[in-house]
Amino acid sequence: MLTKTEIAANIERIKRELNGRAELLAATKTIPPEIINFAADCGITLIGENRVNELLEKYAALDKTRLRVHFIGALQTNKVKYIADKVEMIHSVDRLPLAEEIERRCAALGRTMDVLVEVNIAGEAAKSGIAPEDTEAFCEEITRFPHLRLRGLMCVPPKCDDPAENIKYFYKMRKIFIDIKQKKLDNSNVDTLSLGMSGDYLAAVENGSTMVRIGSAIFGARDYTQK
Repeated sequence: MLTKTEIAANIERIKRELNGRAELLAATKTIPPEIINFAADCGITLIGENRVNELLEKYAALDKTRLRVHFIGALQTNKVKYIADKVEMIHSVDRLPLAEEIERRCAALGRTMDVLVEVNIAGEAAKSGIAPEDTEAFCEEITRFPHLRLRGLMCVPPKCDDPAENIKYFYKMRKIFIDIKQKKLDNSNVDTLSLGMSGDYLAAVENGSTMVRIGSAIFGARDYTQK
């Protein structure tokens, strides 16, 4: 992990590069709460956690007066109950039983959860997500749940040596996003297309992303020995 001075400089640079074109989400997997709160000092207002257990460990120490918390990782149905009252958006809705459980838990809490549908844009066997050709129908299906609000789509494209190689996937995602947005589905406010991470966020923004998820380009290489 980088020094605070380096982290502050990275946040300033990335914000300058984005220039208001996309919302910056700091991906904080393995990052301790004191560093996350320092990132808030530097202007970060939105963070995303990948693991339920790690989020629960950190949650009390996070400065939630300044930070909004999203869940951006794969989510097991039996763990929804632990985060339904703690996050304002779930990025990884990729199957009907998960949507049903989010609906059940949020109904009990009397709240509405913003969600993104995760799309497996390249059809990779090792990745979760809805097939591109099934995305529109799935979005229509989950908008029948009154305690879910569809906000848009998310994907993690294949790892490529050249970020420009992902442009074809970003373009395809943007087309699906626009088609769904134009439907004006009930229980939806489709305004978020979450594409791009540390290695390709500028290419993603150039191709329609409204939110980028950036971890190592802010904090440096993750230390997985800590978790």
